Amino acid sequence: MKKLLLFIFFSLVFIPDSFSQNKDDVIKSDTLNKNKKIQFVAIPIVFYTPETSFGFGAGSQVFLLKEKNIYNDRVSNVFVDFIMTSNKQFIIDIIPQIYFGKGDYFLDMNFKWKLFPNDFWGIGNTTSNSNLESYDMTSSILKVSFLKRLPPTLNFGFEYIYENHKVTKVEEGGLLSTGDIEGSDGAVISGFGAIFNLDTRDNVSSPFSGHLIKMNAQFSSELFGATHNYNKFIADLRTYQKLGKHSIAALQLYYEGNYGTAPFQGLAWYGGGNRARGYYQGRYIDNSLYLFQAEYRYRFKPRWALAGYGLFGKVASDFKELVSFNELKPSAGGGIRFKLLKTQDTWVRLDAGIGVDGSSGVYFGINEAF
Repeated sequence: MKKLLLFIFFSLVFIPDSFSQNKDDVIKSDTLNKNKKIQFVAIPIVFYTPETSFGFGAGSQVFLLKEKNIYNDRVSNVFVDFIMTSNKQFIIDIIPQIYFGKGDYFLDMNFKWKLFPNDFWGIGNTTSNSNLESYDMTSSILKVSFLKRLPPTLNFGFEYIYENHKVTKVEEGGLLSTGDIEGSDGAVISGFGAIFNLDTRDNVSSPFSGHLIKMNAQFSSELFGATHNYNKFIADLRTYQKLGKHSIAALQLYYEGNYGTAPFQGLAWYGGGNRARGYYQGRYIDNSLYLFQAEYRYRFKPRWALAGYGLFGKVASDFKELVSFNELKPSAGGGIRFKLLKTQDTWVRLDAGIGVDGSSGVYFGINEAF
């Protein structure tokens, strides 16, 4: 672990801020030139999470400096990464976020392909550690959202969701081998959704002030090629409150509910590097989930920050069971952040978290968890 942390530190300190291809198209340093159209940053990726063990790869982000949201000074960008892990997992992410009409329209896309051996404990909030079994799955995931700005800070739009999950191997004698778990032999999720949000954050990557209220309703239907019919509703509420010149308190309340017959791939998953750090992503799975997390962030230098967090939440089969305060899954932890470019808010973070029942995790990721 010491060697891993040293490698990450030197990668961040000595990473090149950009690469030049054509002097008229690409910025060569952190210094922003108004005549430039593109700014580019590339990073080596080295990390450890409970889901992947050790992982490595490369990522890059291209900023389209002329395609901006003039209302909140956000810049269009495309993020790409290629990752492989010691658990023989392979992941490719392509994430374009493009503003049109000076920010009146927003295209938000996310494509992920992954070959992902994974772990499964069953469905529910009280599954035992002894249920642990392994399975292999190959997934192709595409989400495309298009939003219209409703002045001054409201946004409304629609999205298309397509997920193809192919379960290629299950453990003999395990829960998935029985065929009783929806999605155990694979699943296709395909359908549309509506998005409404109010967003006053000063930036998306690492907000220092503002609020986010996001509501998302989705449905998956056999009419569009899905194997399961079900509906999903998501509410994501965040606020960022300044505590001083260099510190803030960040708060999030997240709810997800699924209604109908959803495969386990489409249910609410508790854990991971963004929601419920300290738990394996998918350690607890069920129809519904809520999570409350609070984080203190202190920028002790312009490009460096420290953070500490605490959270609690749970999954449940229905709303009545969800709102009870039985069997909560709390965790706590913290970490360090580094801003890659002086002129753009792209941060890398290293976090560690500890949950209950022996759960823990170390996470290296891009931008804040929320």
